[in-house]
Amino acid sequence: EFDYLVSAEQSDDAQPGVRVRVRFSGRLVDAFVLERRSDTDHVGKLGWLDRVLSAEPVLTPEVRRLADAVAARYAGTRADVLRLAIPPRHARVEKQPHPEPAPLSVKPVDAAAWSVYGGGEQYLKALDDGRAARAIWQALPGERWADRLAEAAAATVNSGRGVLVIVPDQGDIDAMHAAAVRYVDEEWVVALSAGLGPSQRYRRWLSVLRGTARLVIGTRSAVFAPVGGLGLVMVWDDGDDTLAEPRAPYPHAREVAMLRAHQL
Repeated sequence: EFDYLVSAEQSDDAQPGVRVRVRFSGRLVDAFVLERRSDTDHVGKLGWLDRVLSAEPVLTPEVRRLADAVAARYAGTRADVLRLAIPPRHARVEKQPHPEPAPLSVKPVDAAAWSVYGGGEQYLKALDDGRAARAIWQALPGERWADRLAEAAAATVNSGRGVLVIVPDQGDIDAMHAAAVRYVDEEWVVALSAGLGPSQRYRRWLSVLRGTARLVIGTRSAVFAPVGGLGLVMVWDDGDDTLAEPRAPYPHAREVAMLRAHQL
């Protein structure tokens, strides 16, 4: 963390969470504003913020706390985790109009399919009531796992909270998305994966940040998605190797989800 001066012209846009450019060790580098202060502990001469790249507050307080927790757990750096958590900016996408979705509606969930699992119906009821509930669940042979997770997601969305579902690959995303939209309006369901391409992925990620996505489905990096009012995090097939990040500090999506759940 380093202190910089902010000019009056930049002051309105240079808010915590936005991307900026600063001169560091003789070269211009990208950075995030972490906080604004009227004083500094630095005894030397301060440099000036070069410019604000975007006024979009992409680094939310929740994502920052999670990034710090992941860095501490994996003996990594905040910068390395933030590279995994926040996708690269696409200025054209950011400037495009952001349409408001239709009012959210959730179809009723029949808990009968959960009756074959011990405590299953009670678990679904707890989610629908907005209570904190945790479970380790294994699908029975022949069970359509995506249907059951979609029911749990719909019950949580119905309680007014957000849901994050992490799966290993694109095939699982497609299965989960198809199941989810049977209960939750498709406009409020967002799928995130690397296969989308940088601009489309950033567009969908922005819809999550701006609060127009209530149910987010994605692969490992989506575990950092800035879902508002998060009430349920689900990780499917957590033993799959693809859920382990191959870049430093090599976090596993299951462990990140666990850290995030403890912060709720």
